Amino acid sequence: MTHRKLLAVLGAAALLSTPAPLFAEGPPQLSREQISAMLKALNPQQGMITLPTAHATLDLGKDYIFYGPEDAKKIIVDLWGNPPSEGDGILGLVMPGGSTPASDAWGAVLTYESTGYVSDEDAGKTDYSELLGQMQKATEDNNANRKSQGYPEMHLVGWAENPRYDAKSHAMIWARDLKFADSPVDSLNYDLRTLGRNGVLSVNFLSGMPQLGSIRAAANEFASHASFDKGFRYEEFDASLDKKAEYGVGGLVAAGAGLLVAKKLGLLAVFLKFLKPLLIALVVGFAALRKRITKLFGRDKDPLEGE
Repeated sequence: MTHRKLLAVLGAAALLSTPAPLFAEGPPQLSREQISAMLKALNPQQGMITLPTAHATLDLGKDYIFYGPEDAKKIIVDLWGNPPSEGDGILGLVMPGGSTPASDAWGAVLTYESTGYVSDEDAGKTDYSELLGQMQKATEDNNANRKSQGYPEMHLVGWAENPRYDAKSHAMIWARDLKFADSPVDSLNYDLRTLGRNGVLSVNFLSGMPQLGSIRAAANEFASHASFDKGFRYEEFDASLDKKAEYGVGGLVAAGAGLLVAKKLGLLAVFLKFLKPLLIALVVGFAALRKRITKLFGRDKDPLEGE
């Protein structure tokens, strides 16, 4: 990364049309003494990390450092200079062992979404090439808006890591190569989503493309060392008791941080797929998109029927 730290935007928030840029406006004007004092006040942890909100545990060993919610917010907002709202809802921040939040190292933001049980039946059916094309178009369409608000143009170059699902660990991994007009180095947004009985644990790695190899290795380790507690594991889903998400693992990639994100992306096909009938009826022209949606997600049944 450059001296500007990547904004802690989760999942598909890199494509949002809201005023928040992917990069912070710039590092806060802190003295060396102030930075040193902030670092000394932090409480980095290693080893077994419990995440009560997600009913999950991380086994980080000594290779990684974990900062809890309060520390993570201080790092993201006070040290890295991002808006206060970007520190909300974060379970923690993970960085490589031996690094500090002031060093040139990647950071991984942890969040949890109570989506309900996400079915993995569509893992091998989603057309991710076509989905990428949709996302690239949405990104380009939004650049005029970004420029009008004073932010550099952003281009989705492609998949830095093709979406893939690990049925053993119930983890979905994908990464995007993002190019900003004012940066000589492409940005990397690397996502790992681990499925649980009631929701999804998200680990979002933020860095530059040169660090793809090290982040890929770290993400693969997280997939095997992040586990849900007994009673909250994916295989313990009870259809008679538990809530079920309205989308599968393909939807995790399409919608990123959630349905609202998909709407802001301008991905009508994706947006319509996940909306309930009442909201679908309010969207003009949705009928013409049915065939395209079905093709995109590889399902024979019209996704707008039978909900």
